[in-house]
Amino acid sequence: MDQGLLVPDELVVDLVVDRVNQEDCKNGYVLDGFPRTIPQAEALDRALAEMGQKIDYAIDVEVPDENIVNRMSGRRACVDCGATYHIVYAPTAKEGICDKCGGELILRDDDKPETVLKRLGVYHEQTQPLIDYYTEAGVLREVDGTIDINDVFAAIVQILGE
Repeated sequence: MDQGLLVPDELVVDLVVDRVNQEDCKNGYVLDGFPRTIPQAEALDRALAEMGQKIDYAIDVEVPDENIVNRMSGRRACVDCGATYHIVYAPTAKEGICDKCGGELILRDDDKPETVLKRLGVYHEQTQPLIDYYTEAGVLREVDGTIDINDVFAAIVQILGE
């Protein structure tokens, strides 16, 4: 990591397995954003199988790229305290000024539309094979991510209760 390289998949899986073996995970757990690649998914499946466990559900929260670009490019961050806002969904009282400390708000480089689109391209390259992988395994469930956040949450809770 110090050299800017990715951590090997087996090490990441070992860390996840160590974590899910903690007492607070004995009744279940949710992995968010992992696995990200087919090799990670396969390694996780092998490790879980050795423990007599398996993935119950993989949940794909579907949001069109256009919505993601709009959401991210509307975010603003305070240069002083780091507070975040959104020009539509969580605006400040005074445009461009942080409500908490009065600092200047900026559009971070990683929230610029061109950067978001590049990141989405990489995401789709890596994620579509995972969607196919979990579809074939019979565990993929999809949730409409364009609906109200409370409804997204309720849909996920309903899936987990199946």
